[in-house]
Amino acid sequence: MIRNVAASPLLATAPVPSRWVDGRLDLHVAGRDFVLRRDEDMEALWEQLGRDEFGADERMPYWAELWPASLLLAAWLGARREAVAGRRCLELGCGMGLAALAGAAFGARVAAVDYAEAAVAHGARNARANGLHVDWAVMDWRRPCFAPHRFDVVWGSDILYESRFYEPLAMLFKTLLAPGGRIWLSEPWRAVSHSVWDRLAADGFAVARVHEESVALLACRSTVSIYEISL
Repeated sequence: MIRNVAASPLLATAPVPSRWVDGRLDLHVAGRDFVLRRDEDMEALWEQLGRDEFGADERMPYWAELWPASLLLAAWLGARREAVAGRRCLELGCGMGLAALAGAAFGARVAAVDYAEAAVAHGARNARANGLHVDWAVMDWRRPCFAPHRFDVVWGSDILYESRFYEPLAMLFKTLLAPGGRIWLSEPWRAVSHSVWDRLAADGFAVARVHEESVALLACRSTVSIYEISL
C-alpha cells in the first residue's frame, strides 16, 4: 500500500460541539453549516434491543451517534468538492447522514444506504432539515439494489469494525464502482481493520492512505485515516 498522508488538518478551524442539545447538533464543516437531529440516543436504543437484533447480523444502533470518522469524511468531501460535483456518489452505512449531506451540499448526486431502517429515516429527516436532496435506501451490502458500475465515487466512514464485513464490501466495490471511479473510506485505527488494506491490494485494488488527523467530537477523540481505493 502506498502511504501518502496529507499534512494539513481539515478540521483545525471548525468549532467542535461538546454535546447534543435537545436532540440537535450544529456543525460547521468545510465552510458550510449543517444541523443534525436525532430522536433517541444510542444508549437508549441499545437498552431496547430484543433478541432478534442479536442474531448473525447484530443490528446494533451505532447509527444513532455521530462518530469522528464521519466528521472527517464530511470535511474531506468539502476539500475535494471538485471531484464529487455532478458525480454519481454512494455512501455506505450512512448513519446520521452527515457525509451524505456534505456530498450533496458540495454538488454531488448522492445516494445513501444503511442496513437499519431507522438510520435511513433519520438521514432523510436531516436532509430535509438542511434543504438538501439525497436518495435514501435500506440496503444489505450482500444484496445491492443498484445497477452495476453505477457510481463514480463510493464512500463510507467507520464501516470496517468487524472482519466479516470485508468480503461483502470488496464484492460491492467491484460491483458498483464505475470504471475509473474511486472509493474513500474514513476509518479510526483499530486492530481488526489493520489487515484490510493489504487484503484489498491482494484482491486487485490500488490503496493509498491520503489523510490522517486526530479528531475530537462530542465525548470521542480518534486518530482517523482516509484511504483512497480504486480498481
